[in-house]
Formats: sequence, C-alpha cells, structure tokens
Amino acid sequence: MPADWLRPVRMALDAREQAIDIFFRDDDAGWDDDRLYALLECFRDCNIPIDLAVIPEVLSQSLAGSLLGRWRRNPFMLGLHQHGYSHNNYENQGRKCEFGVSRSEERQFKDLLAGKQQLECLFGSALDRIFTPPWNRCSQATADSLLKLGFQALSRNRGAAPLHTGTLREIPVAIDWCGVRIKSAQPWIALGQAIADVLHPEHPEPLGIMLHHAVMDVDDLEHLQALLELFREHPHTHCRLMREFLEVRQGSDAPGRSFPLDSQAVLTVRRSCLI
Repeated sequence: MPADWLRPVRMALDAREQAIDIFFRDDDAGWDDDRLYALLECFRDCNIPIDLAVIPEVLSQSLAGSLLGRWRRNPFMLGLHQHGYSHNNYENQGRKCEFGVSRSEERQFKDLLAGKQQLECLFGSALDRIFTPPWNRCSQATADSLLKLGFQALSRNRGAAPLHTGTLREIPVAIDWCGVRIKSAQPWIALGQAIADVLHPEHPEPLGIMLHHAVMDVDDLEHLQALLELFREHPHTHCRLMREFLEVRQGSDAPGRSFPLDSQAVLTVRRSCLI
C-alpha cells in the first residue's frame, strides 16, 4: 500500500474550517454475497455506517435475512434501499440503462413497483425510500414513477443530467471508487487525489463515495479500511447514512435519531414471503 496515498485527503480535511458529511453507497447487493460480507465486516470493524443498494430480482432470501438481522442489531450502521429491479440493460444503443428513454413510463412503473414490493416483503420498515438506478442513469419517466410510488430520494452521479424531481431529493455520489482505480496506472494515488479534490469547501455536500463490492478484492479492502479509519478519527468528518439527509431536509431536530423496527410486523411479512 502506498504509504502516502491518503496524504492529499488528510491535507484537504485539515484545511477545512467546518466538518463535512460523508456517506458510502455500495451497489449491487444480491451479487457475490461473500464479497459483500467481507465489505460489511470492513465497515463494522471501523464502526462506519454503509448504505446498500439492493437489486430486488436477484436478492436471495438468505442474504435478505442476514441483512435484516444486521439492521435489527444496529440500524444506525446499515441502510437498505432499492437498486433498479433486475439490473438489465434495455438500451440498444449508447450507454447501458435499465430505466432509460427506450422504456415507457408504464413499463418502468411496473418494474419499480414490483421491486419495491419484493424488498418491502423481505425488509419491512427497514427499507429506506431511496432509489439508485443501475449505472446511475434513469429518465424523467423514472423520476415521475418514483414520486407516484412514494420514494423520497434518488441517488445518481453528481453531474448527472437534471430531471424534474419535485419533492424527490437527489443524494448523488461524487467518487466512483472502482471507476477511478481501474483508469489509472497509479490507482491509489489517483483515488486519494480524487477524494481530496471533492473535499474542498466549494464542492456541495454531502460527499458520496460509491463502491461495488463484487469487483473489489483484498487490496481494495485494505485501502478502504485505511480511508475509513482516517474518516473515523478526523474531527472534520461525519460519516452518515443516506436517510439522515432526508431527515435534515424534513426539519428533524436529531439527524441521528433512532428508526425503530416493528419486529413482529416484519417477521409476519417475512413469513408471508416464504409461503
């Protein structure tokens, strides 16, 4: 591990006059469970919260039960929300997209509703009303459908094409961990500089960092752990769950308040899913 790859990050944090809110969003829960568990252990060991974007159509009952158990043990450390429906590409040309312009609002609504119902059946009130589209891309029809379905937030890339989102809040990510890494001959130096660049005060908050556990190896986890430890200890960082930013917008007095789970209701729902 390059000993100085975090130096620009540390310097950028030291230079800040105010603390910055940071969240980590890991996409594609439902793929490669072993790597997902390894990532979750990394965050648990560092006592840092993480949000998981879950693919409804590929989520196993086993993984769903494990994630719900983790949430029930400590809901302050884990967020769960919907990531597309099947993570299929429906665009014949251009960039990949599951909820793109090639699909009508009716078809999009149908898939969004089906995914929402599947995850609600497995997670109950542990499910946050947040949507992350596969490949961070979607259309106006997606935003319109999300509003009709009662979603509270949409999470894409910072700089994504603007949509008319109404009351739907955008919680974008600014750093693509794996994307930066694979594009550079010196991946960790490049990643450290990329993170430092978005820590400057002129960049909007919060700072979102996107992960993809299915393509992260041991080397990734070692570097990630070093970053998490820095964020945990530095006085100018607050690591939060995505749902906390929704509370801030709604005027909550306590961004870190508890999210009680009606365990009996969720167990009843989960039993009905298994019948």
